[in-house]
Amino acid sequence: MHLDPAIDGFARYLATERGFSANTVRAYCADLSGLATFAEERSVATVDGLTLELLRDWLWEGTQAGLARATIARRSASARGFTAWLTREGVLPSDPAVRLRSPKPGRTLPRVINHSQMQDLLDRLEAAATTGDPGAVRDLAIIELLYASALRVSELVGLDVGDVDLNRLTVRVTGKGDKQRVVPFGVPAQRAIVRYLHAARPVLASVRPAGPAAGATPTGAVQAEAAGHRAGGPDPAAMFLGSQRQRLGVRAVYRLVAALLESMPGSGPAGPHALRHTAATHLLDGGADLRAVQELLGHASLGTTQIYTHVSAERLQQSYRLAHPRA
Repeated sequence: MHLDPAIDGFARYLATERGFSANTVRAYCADLSGLATFAEERSVATVDGLTLELLRDWLWEGTQAGLARATIARRSASARGFTAWLTREGVLPSDPAVRLRSPKPGRTLPRVINHSQMQDLLDRLEAAATTGDPGAVRDLAIIELLYASALRVSELVGLDVGDVDLNRLTVRVTGKGDKQRVVPFGVPAQRAIVRYLHAARPVLASVRPAGPAAGATPTGAVQAEAAGHRAGGPDPAAMFLGSQRQRLGVRAVYRLVAALLESMPGSGPAGPHALRHTAATHLLDGGADLRAVQELLGHASLGTTQIYTHVSAERLQQSYRLAHPRA
């Protein structure tokens, strides 16, 4: 079997039988397409030519190219999953990647915004929303909900209006592997969402705003995402709409959060995941149970959630070193 149709079949298996998200399937396919290109450069065009030596050479080439250990580890996992599937399907007589090893990805502490910085960020968004600009009202609702419920950005943009229960202060989200969970949010997020649904969303659903002016604010950055969407009527179900009356995209939310965090001190990624990290850390700092935080975040493994205890411990050590006279 040629490599390309084999990769297509593996992608269908991941999506239909394993229930992997579209983003995860794309990541697997990107890795395996790279493997196919590497193999073809060595005159290997079929799955029969996938040997342990070839796979090791592929990982080694990535290492020499300066790829991060996490990327090499992900490539290794993609190859192992692919060849294991080929073996189960009877395409290969034995699995060539059984003994394939990769470096363990280094775990870095996520970026966390402190309480005062987070309050300042929300105050700025609240001030912008009081002008009545529908984009600013929507931006406030987005950030309040990301922080209140520690959502992944894909979960946020996938929300429908019917997923939000304003009476119970909960939102139903679909996470990785199409697993659904119900998570709470607080009264400030409720107020922001109510304002958005009543004052902003109807406007965004009916008006096609002009492009952003020079010196665009974070709201303008969000409106610019429309270029990546097809023009057409509004999405009647989507919770958050962009300037083309379509469901807001992931890249638009990334641009919004990056613009908001740009001037803030601190290192690390400045995307929506920083707000998820921040919410989890603030919960643990406030005494929340680790298992409850795991449930909120939708982590399958408690070990994934435990990184936030490391963040809290690091913050404690920093405070100790600064404040204790015998540190």
